[in-house]
Amino acid sequence: MTLVDLGIPAIPTAVTDQGVALPADRPATDGLVDRFGRVATDLRVSLTDRCNLRCTYCMPAEGLPALPRAKVMTRAEIARLVDVATRELGVQQVRFTGGEPLLRGDLVDIVRDVAALEHRPEISLTTNAVGLDSRAHRLRDAGLDRVNVSLDTLDPDTFATLARRPFLERTLAGIAAAAEVFDLVKINAVLVRGVNLDHAADLLSWCLDRGFELRFIEQMPLDADHSWDRSAMVTAAEVRGLLGGRFALAPDHEPRDGAPAERFVVRSVATGERLGRVGIIASVTEPFCGDCRRTRLTAEGGVRDCLFAHTETDLLGPLRAGAPDAVLADLWRAAMWAKGPGHGMSDPSFTQPERTMSAIGG
Repeated sequence: MTLVDLGIPAIPTAVTDQGVALPADRPATDGLVDRFGRVATDLRVSLTDRCNLRCTYCMPAEGLPALPRAKVMTRAEIARLVDVATRELGVQQVRFTGGEPLLRGDLVDIVRDVAALEHRPEISLTTNAVGLDSRAHRLRDAGLDRVNVSLDTLDPDTFATLARRPFLERTLAGIAAAAEVFDLVKINAVLVRGVNLDHAADLLSWCLDRGFELRFIEQMPLDADHSWDRSAMVTAAEVRGLLGGRFALAPDHEPRDGAPAERFVVRSVATGERLGRVGIIASVTEPFCGDCRRTRLTAEGGVRDCLFAHTETDLLGPLRAGAPDAVLADLWRAAMWAKGPGHGMSDPSFTQPERTMSAIGG
């Protein structure tokens, strides 16, 4: 049987009976290297495009059409592709995202499968924490190492305005449960002008009191309404200014090591006491593309080399058609070799991807 018989889709590289013909100028390395010398070791896997919130900066109020279940990767398919990534391609960290990954009824089993792989990666989860209170212990026991929780405010009315759902107490219950079983809980927050801008310092204080690491994320052009406006976005510089009235921030001298967040040591303005850390992910105004180490799988098994890419390389079709691991690995290598130098948001020709954050995975 040839790879054509297997249904390998058209990609920007040749496919032969012996496998995928990688670009001639690509170095002979097993890893996910690109033309600019970056090596992807951090895999983000979207488990579903569905979500139980309707955050204004992500989804429209009425939601989005969900993928047919048959198009979404199964538990076994996820485990196999993560195995290829860790065993063949050098991936060391795996983060499960969505939509909302807690909507997968088999999430605990997916985590257990990945934790049992021969080349076990560090496993994390990005979630809104609605329902996490009933699953945190099982996820920890299955092998989950840490969680990142999205929380933009501590005010119930503001939460309902941003998320279009009155679920703050359920989110806080999930965070409390996570704090009981995980050594590190990270909180992700997006500030929206005219909505929660004045909540930033209170949210940081709340996180510091509980030992959580808060990261503020600049709003990115990945909303379903395509209403993102760079001029209205709250910038990293503004965030630092908002926090500076109550806290003293100093650059964290620990190596960033490819992480998206620039971290700061937080001290009391009054006493100088060290209170913890805060991070700021400035994807728009202070991009870190030059040290990006991420590769992504959508819920339907497509490789994306960047959040803002306009193309994907299908792995699920070949997998279901019987392609061996070596072919899947080379398809993945070819996809990442084609990665551009950056997301290009400062270029006048930049266009927002058609797919939203909920469809891509964070």
